[in-house]
Amino acid sequence: MSTGLCLGAQLSGLNLVTKWAVDSDKAACESMKLNHTETQIRNESAVDFLDLLKEWERLCRCYAVGIGLDWKGYGPSEDTWEPIEGLSNCEESIRNFVIEGFKSKILPLPGEVDVVCGGPPCQGISGYNRFRNFNAPLDDERNRQIVVFMDIVQFLKPKYVLMENVVDMLKFAKATLARYALSRLVHMNYQARLGIMAAGCYGLPQFRLRVFLWGCHPFENLPQFPLPTHEVILRGGASAEFEVSNEENNDQMPYTKGPQTEFQRYIRIPKSEMIGLAACEVEDTQSVLFDHRPKKLFEDDYLRVCQIPRKKGANFRDLPGLIIDANNTVQLDPTKKRTLLPSGKPQVPDYALNFWEGKSLRPFGRLWWDETMPTVLTVPDAHHQVVLHPEQNRVLTIEIARLQGFPDYYRFFGTVKERYRQIGNAVAVPVGKALGYAMGLAWLKQSGDEPLMTLPSNFAFSYKVPQLSTSSSEVQNMSS
Repeated sequence: MSTGLCLGAQLSGLNLVTKWAVDSDKAACESMKLNHTETQIRNESAVDFLDLLKEWERLCRCYAVGIGLDWKGYGPSEDTWEPIEGLSNCEESIRNFVIEGFKSKILPLPGEVDVVCGGPPCQGISGYNRFRNFNAPLDDERNRQIVVFMDIVQFLKPKYVLMENVVDMLKFAKATLARYALSRLVHMNYQARLGIMAAGCYGLPQFRLRVFLWGCHPFENLPQFPLPTHEVILRGGASAEFEVSNEENNDQMPYTKGPQTEFQRYIRIPKSEMIGLAACEVEDTQSVLFDHRPKKLFEDDYLRVCQIPRKKGANFRDLPGLIIDANNTVQLDPTKKRTLLPSGKPQVPDYALNFWEGKSLRPFGRLWWDETMPTVLTVPDAHHQVVLHPEQNRVLTIEIARLQGFPDYYRFFGTVKERYRQIGNAVAVPVGKALGYAMGLAWLKQSGDEPLMTLPSNFAFSYKVPQLSTSSSEVQNMSS
């Protein structure tokens, strides 16, 4: 989300900087460090981070003498000074640490953050979770992170708030969590606007519906939702550029030919051009593709995949020994002997036959070049997802990051499994970019009160950063 927001804000003429970030996932934090060297990143829970912010505020007020500490909305009656007893030998060191930390802004104080953005966990809400707590959704610790998110907003009092979650948030438990989030913003005297965006509408070969909730101070312009720039039914694909096997283990490989589509040209743009030379602190790696390794299929699944035809719409139903009845239900052909693999297991597994009561087209389904993927998930599982490469016998590699709009220069940290999870959990970069552009126009008072706005032509593949005005203030963005 931070990557997209900053890119979009730059295109609007606003310099948005990701100053602080927190995530409980260690690998995600390491990926953030690889790509956002300007960001102070903490690997901890959001509630622990909030406790730290409160303690940091107390320390800053305790040692306010010599710092000139003064922020809007706080008076002497709210002073939380407490004497530190038993620490006489190190109090001077504490004072010096707090003063230096205050000057360098190692942690944000109330009123110092302009934007709080984040995506509380969706696992307790998602329809993929068969054990959701419909009767008491806030009893699930994962769902309580929405409460923590709003507590952080209440403490930091940012000008703008952006929260993301799955569409099930509007359906699960009578939309309890969506109603809660909206009511918290309104109670804090924020303007609020809620909407649904499809990633495929902003230039990606992936449908991916997500809910976004805007909030802003009453005297700021409430950001609009950007109208689609692309049709989302069918999208042109890319050429079969790389031949990668199920056993591939190289972390990087060279491009074998030039880009064949507008999307390929955009996704290959080096970091120096994408974010501006001044912000680029790493060498360009335009001639190298990273992370082109798939999750390895087990032997039985690999043998099944090898038998799936390389054609549009192919899936497990194309395997021998099956019939499709008038209700579009797949069944074993009673006139034929069931085909077995060398392991002795059936070529067509029972879980594929029974998935969605035999009506599913997903198990061992191949993607095709002119189709969109429904949604990138955290694990590419051929058992119940259409996630096979169109012409190669493997699941999609970490190339799946392209379906989320990550530029090829973006690096991921961790095991292959951890990298898949980070990509599946991410906000699609072009969606964040469109929202960042809308927020930039709102900040600069260049948008109206209407809920929707039209993006510039060819916005999805725009990357030229306009010259920022020297009078424009730096905006700090905390991702939580």
